[in-house]
Amino acid sequence: MSNPVGASSLVSSALKQEELFPIREVSRLTGVNPVTLRAWERRYGLVQPTRTDSGHRLYSQADIESVRSILAWIERGVAVSKVGKILAKSDSIKAASAPVQQDVSINEWAEWQAQLRSAVGAFDEVKLDRLYGQVFSSYPLAVVFQDILMPLWQELLLRQDEFGQTSEWLFLDTFLRARILQRLQLVRAQTEERVLLAALPGHCRELELLVAALLLSGADSAISILGLGQPMEELTLVCERMQPQALVLFSNQPPSGDLPRVLQRLALALDCPLLLAGDGANLAEEHLIGSPIACLGSEGRLMQRRLQQFLAGHLDT
Repeated sequence: MSNPVGASSLVSSALKQEELFPIREVSRLTGVNPVTLRAWERRYGLVQPTRTDSGHRLYSQADIESVRSILAWIERGVAVSKVGKILAKSDSIKAASAPVQQDVSINEWAEWQAQLRSAVGAFDEVKLDRLYGQVFSSYPLAVVFQDILMPLWQELLLRQDEFGQTSEWLFLDTFLRARILQRLQLVRAQTEERVLLAALPGHCRELELLVAALLLSGADSAISILGLGQPMEELTLVCERMQPQALVLFSNQPPSGDLPRVLQRLALALDCPLLLAGDGANLAEEHLIGSPIACLGSEGRLMQRRLQQFLAGHLDT
């Protein structure tokens, strides 16, 4: 007859040998808040942490990797309710299905872009508005802009030497700027916390700055945008008067040779943290190592999470 006490002791010993993490630490490591982690467990059974005698959740390293996998699938546009079926497959099946899923997504995005392009080509705002709503109801915000709308906007921008393309680009650009401003106003009405966003002079167009603001906005803080042409030398004055949580500079252009020095000098003069976002952040990151400036990158699916981690003191500069 087996000894239940001995078996319990073996399980306890195994747990002690494996490093386990409380829910707050898992939240810090992954950027997923505790409420969401508990919801994934209760509603979908996606992660099943160990429980202490007092009921506290403890997560293994494998659980943390599962959380990151869940995030990756959600960020690809997969509904959280469907993620469990994907994760339930074997590693080999998952590895094979990932590129298939990506191919399917790319084909779907191309179909939406074709419909949007047709509406823009006809200057049909009613149809464009309907398609815009349908896309938003089908995908996460980051996918809508980074994988569907902005590539189409960029395509029309690069084809302005063709007759009619400038008018089509302006039509789409005006439409998107108006819709994004509406969304930003809704976000701003929900919280009093502010993060300032400004473009490095000559480093982006207005729509790119607005999209960055939307991607960075979260439940804990809204983004206030400073207009294009904001003088760098006056940013200390603006921040002194507005008292933001942080100042984010946005750039989609390669940084000039003296930019790291300019940014570090600005960071020392500010009373709030300084961060860099956009393609320029990726290119300047290695030059800012060891500085107080945090780089958020250009990936829409990660920028907001990195910003929130930084504001919470969990993201290194």
